[in-house]
Amino acid sequence: MVCKNCKRLLPQQINFCNGCGGKVIRNRLTMRNLLEDFACRYLNYDNKFFKTIKTLFTKPEEVIESYIHGTRKRYVDAIGFFTIALTFSGLQLFILNNFFPNAFDIPDYMTVYSNPGSDEAQKATMSVMQKYQSLVMMSYIPIYALMAKIVFFNIKRFNFTELLVVFLYTQGQISIFLSIITVVLIAIGVDLYIVSFTTMPFMLLYFAYALKRLYRISTAGIILRSMGFAAVFIGLIIFFGIVFAIWMQFSASGQEMIEAQKAAIEAAKIKY
Repeated sequence: MVCKNCKRLLPQQINFCNGCGGKVIRNRLTMRNLLEDFACRYLNYDNKFFKTIKTLFTKPEEVIESYIHGTRKRYVDAIGFFTIALTFSGLQLFILNNFFPNAFDIPDYMTVYSNPGSDEAQKATMSVMQKYQSLVMMSYIPIYALMAKIVFFNIKRFNFTELLVVFLYTQGQISIFLSIITVVLIAIGVDLYIVSFTTMPFMLLYFAYALKRLYRISTAGIILRSMGFAAVFIGLIIFFGIVFAIWMQFSASGQEMIEAQKAAIEAAKIKY
């Protein structure tokens, strides 16, 4: 008998290949063994995905440092885990767009004091964010790593590449759970914007918790570093805002966006 995965010659009575560890499949594929295989791989409490999720909550440093130090079999690898998170986020968008299409409508309490045309601008921004959601999520990772490098400048525990791994895992963990929570809350009638604002503290607290354990610092220390994170974040927003404003003024695409926004504002003035 030959292993179908690595082509290694195997004894007849063996159930798992002693070369690659793959399961020996003797029977023809049926619906029953297909479901059994799915349950074993993804629904089993002891499988790597659920183990990674659980440990990222209880001991995030164990998962992250295991990967950084070369232990790659115990937990889902960093890129694979983040890819799963992107899948969850994409599935969340699919569910909201197809089953709760009004979830993305801007609520009245956010438009009462807004300028004419701002609704259209916000809708356009939301549309772009949805279209390029995966790219937006991926862009967070190097930005967070850069922020951590600046804030923890005096602690040489992780280099920039290792910080990318840190945030692939932590951002992935947050994205998976927020995707599930968002769909559940929208389904019971909670406003999407309220969901976004109320889940933001959870995200910040999880980042702080994970970094505290990874850098082995005190609670007071992580509070001070979190304040530093906030300062760096505001600085980066100002910097990218200036870059974006310059791009808007001097690029053809930026001019088109400006003209489109002006047209939307004029149309809204005529309407009201």
